[in-house]
Amino acid sequence: MKFRGNKARIGRLVGALALLLLPATAQITVSAPAAYAIDPTKGSAGVCPDANGVTVIVDFQELGGATLTRCAPGDQATGLAALKNAGFQIQGTNRWGEAFICRIEGKPGTDTEPCVNTPPASAYWSYWHAPNNGTWTYSSWGASNRKPPLGSFEGWSFSKDKTSTTNPPPRVAPTRP
Repeated sequence: MKFRGNKARIGRLVGALALLLLPATAQITVSAPAAYAIDPTKGSAGVCPDANGVTVIVDFQELGGATLTRCAPGDQATGLAALKNAGFQIQGTNRWGEAFICRIEGKPGTDTEPCVNTPPASAYWSYWHAPNNGTWTYSSWGASNRKPPLGSFEGWSFSKDKTSTTNPPPRVAPTRP
């Protein structure tokens, strides 16, 4: 055990010395994390061009950031599958897995939501659905229990300090051009 502790200290010391020995003109580049972690191998940006897919809209509302729209091509088995197949990165809870979506694209952050249990009713991702050119309907079913029809819209909207009647739908109309 003592050897491993010394090995870790030696590693830190070598790293610190390497920084001290850099020439004064050397530049260290630190890149900022990407704003979103969309998986580019899944789905495509924007509304599905036709009824052969499901359009997924994620509205960050009080979390800040843009409203993102992506297409999950083809038939989708569930609303959860559509969210993932559109390329969104998600995280469920430790207790319930993806039965409760805790984070989409890293929001809310770990500083405000540990994702251990069900997110509180005062701050969570609400799930919506709509037909093309229809209106958003709050889903009383979980995303794993609903099969979105081809050509339809799935919406995720972050609700903070709202009630069941003031919970906001996504701010993008469910309309395919």
